[in-house]
Amino acid sequence: MSYGVTSLTPAAAAPARLLDLNRGHWAIENRVHYVRDRTFDEDRSQVRRHRAPQSLATLRNVAISLLRLAGAHNIAAALRTCARHVRATLRLIGL
Repeated sequence: MSYGVTSLTPAAAAPARLLDLNRGHWAIENRVHYVRDRTFDEDRSQVRRHRAPQSLATLRNVAISLLRLAGAHNIAAALRTCARHVRATLRLIGL
């Protein structure tokens, strides 16, 4: 059994609404954080000094966003394609 806490009123906390809120939260987790954890292996990063971890996380987010805007559904496959096609990758980032 699982429990949840909400600040919604009982009238606004209908089961369908709570389900939508929960799914919305996990959609973000699955679209960004899961990709960063699995594809970029972020959890094992050795970078820990100054602003470097935050800067690398920002760069990873930009890469994921650019690839999604370009129509990629599988970020790992898109990264492999970018590695093989440098000119297309440079065009993707506007160079």
